[in-house]
Amino acid sequence: MEKKSAFVAIVGRPNVGKSSLLNKMLRHKVAIVSSKPQTTRTRIMGVLTENDTQLVFIDTPGLHRPRNSLDKYMLRSVNESVAGVDVCMLVVEAGTHITEGEKIFAEKFSSLGLPAVLVINKTDLMKDKTEIAGQIAEFTSLYDFSAVVPCSAQTGDGIDDLKKELRGLSSEGGYLFDEDTLTDQPERVLAAEMIREKMLRFLDKEIPHGAAVFVERMKDREDSNIIDMDAVIYCERDSHKGIIIGKGGAMLKKIGSYARQDMEKFLGCRVNLKLWVKVKEDWRNRENILRSLGYDDRDYN
Repeated sequence: MEKKSAFVAIVGRPNVGKSSLLNKMLRHKVAIVSSKPQTTRTRIMGVLTENDTQLVFIDTPGLHRPRNSLDKYMLRSVNESVAGVDVCMLVVEAGTHITEGEKIFAEKFSSLGLPAVLVINKTDLMKDKTEIAGQIAEFTSLYDFSAVVPCSAQTGDGIDDLKKELRGLSSEGGYLFDEDTLTDQPERVLAAEMIREKMLRFLDKEIPHGAAVFVERMKDREDSNIIDMDAVIYCERDSHKGIIIGKGGAMLKKIGSYARQDMEKFLGCRVNLKLWVKVKEDWRNRENILRSLGYDDRDYN
């Protein structure tokens, strides 16, 4: 059987479960997950190779009105991802109605003549599943979707159906990456994201969104199964620095401990993680800092 492949962009409004769906399909955690919106900042690629088909997923930031240079980068990241793929997954939350964000995506799909699958996520949270029929009717009036798949990233219901629909939209021509490829993200980036995820979990919502994580050093220790890692958390205010560190360093220790557990599980070795917190005022609007943190190397205006 001829091997097939497809680039698939996962798009939608913030907090609809795009990253959770990606992790569930890959059966590995390559994108951080949080109940807080705008968790994903960059395009994260995950690769699923099974049943003679390779699906290359691009998890994009949630579409929202940009308020600073970082937000502008995130918005451009979404637009560029949609423009360069074979199919899109428009993810919406079960029980919701069409918003301006979905209209923007539908217009984009139409202008590009792009096949799109409507994914209704979080069906496990619906008490009355019959309401999904009405939601499907509403959203399919917006665009001629190739398929509609109700599912739950939490329970796994519908995930196999979703992968089947995406395989049907793939094209022959071989694989795009080696069969054992899982993600294009360097280990340093994944480690930084794991730290940021714990910040999103344990801190007030405004603080982690005003923070960035940069892994300055990641080195295998000679003759041992240990990686030494130094990471810096950048925040915008001295008051935020104090909250991130916590009384007696308790919060920073908690963030580091939980992040290290994820790192060790993913890397398959012990991790000696050292964390520092530094203040860089208004970093989300300072282009040189954004570039140094790896967000982009082009104009943010």
